[in-house]
Order: sequence, then C-alpha cells, then structure tokens
Amino acid sequence: MNFQPLANRVLVEREEEVTTTASGIIIPDNAKEKPQRGKVLAVGPDASDEGINEGDIVVFGKYSGTDIVLDEKEYLILNSDEILGILK
Repeated sequence: MNFQPLANRVLVEREEEVTTTASGIIIPDNAKEKPQRGKVLAVGPDASDEGINEGDIVVFGKYSGTDIVLDEKEYLILNSDEILGILK
C-alpha cells in the first residue's frame, strides 16, 4: 500500500474486536460494534506536528472518520482533531 494522507489527516487500521465473551459465548458479526481504537499507519504533515506518529495506538469517536478500502482491506481516515487520545 502506498498512501500518504494530506494536511492533518491520519490513516488508521482498526483493531480487531474480541469475538467471544469471557464465558465463551460467540458474538455474531451483526451484533459487534466497530472498534474505537486502532494503529496509525500513515500521518499527514500537519498531524505529525500535533504529536501523532506512525505506530501509535489511538482512540477515536464511534462515528468519526471516513472508511476507505485500499488493497482489499478496510481502513479509516481521521482528522487529527477526531483523535481523542494516544494509548501508551
């Protein structure tokens, strides 16, 4: 994949959610919510000024960003102000 976000945008790959509960019950795909955290894969020039770097695990709002498909894989493009925080 060769993608460079512009301005303050960030390309994020959502983390996979757990598909079973602690007691072993399998959660079907239609009952799962999209994860609200993911790994930063690419950073626009203005977003790196805000301290967001490639490889960071970030938390974002439930309805934030724009879903895109690159190389048959789903990603999320966020503005840096839609990122709520960085997990350490």
